[in-house]
Amino acid sequence: MNYRALDTNKKYLVTGAAGFIGSYLSKKLLEQGCDVIGIDNLNDYYDVNLKYDRLELLKPYDTFTFIKGDISNKETINNLFDKIQPDIVVNLAAQAGVRYSIENPDAYMQSNVIGFYNLLEACRHYPVDHLIYASSSSVYGANKKVPFEETDFVDHPVSLYASTKKSNELMAHTYSHLYNIPATGLRFFTVYGPMGRPDMAYFGFADKYFTGQPIKIFNNGDFENDLYRDFTYIDDIVIGIERLLGNEPETDGAPHRVFNIGNNNPEKLMTFIESLEVALGSALDRKVEFTKEYEPIKPGDVPATYASTDLLHKEVGFKPETSIQEGLQRFADWYVDYYNVR
Repeated sequence: MNYRALDTNKKYLVTGAAGFIGSYLSKKLLEQGCDVIGIDNLNDYYDVNLKYDRLELLKPYDTFTFIKGDISNKETINNLFDKIQPDIVVNLAAQAGVRYSIENPDAYMQSNVIGFYNLLEACRHYPVDHLIYASSSSVYGANKKVPFEETDFVDHPVSLYASTKKSNELMAHTYSHLYNIPATGLRFFTVYGPMGRPDMAYFGFADKYFTGQPIKIFNNGDFENDLYRDFTYIDDIVIGIERLLGNEPETDGAPHRVFNIGNNNPEKLMTFIESLEVALGSALDRKVEFTKEYEPIKPGDVPATYASTDLLHKEVGFKPETSIQEGLQRFADWYVDYYNVR
């Protein structure tokens, strides 16, 4: 393990700073006195008010600067790099969601491909110490071998979203090779927690409960062969990213690498749902039971996500410690308070 402590004298550019992971990471850096510049286009893919509320938590910090802008605008990115000269870039801006990529593919090409290309070009012309970027567990496609390892074959994505993330890894490797840009890709596995993304299943389940609607479970009601997900609590994710910031790749070839960042402890989807029912029940002080409807798995979804995190643990000692029961209780308590539901 060659984990080096965070350098608080460097400038950190966080794209997607009003997003779920971006806001948490920015706050963690700001709490330690880092100079953080955040950029976000504040799009309306989900409730913009939640994005503004995340930013409100960052505003009290004197070392935080927010810029409303889109990474797919090359002039915006070039001007930003020219002005602030960031030392470390963390790209968390992306059009997320597997199913939405079927409905609106243009958004994914703009943000995930063109936007990332613009950042790579900026890192080329304004050299940085380290570029960390979000990939996704989706790149593993319909791989049946579990746990997923970074050396696995990932050339058969089953959604456009996954294709854009795989393209990010290829583009980053090329730019690292050609221009010696130290770059690290992170394959995230189902990140959840308070102030999370409303398009995620657990958030949608809570929404539907309070509006009296049934939740849809895409496993055909097959409990023996239920979907498995590697749910990873947001605080654990942020610790993993923070430990990597000052640990750029050191190789003889292209200074580029990819890590899984997940829980390494997959849970059945139904276990997760039952834990959410218990957590909401505790927050509300009553029994909670969702009305459930079972449907076939959707195009682009995969039956299991399960991360091997051995490489990341070896590199920086990353080991998630938050159980789904603990993490979902924190989410449920936040949700009940934030939306003032009873």
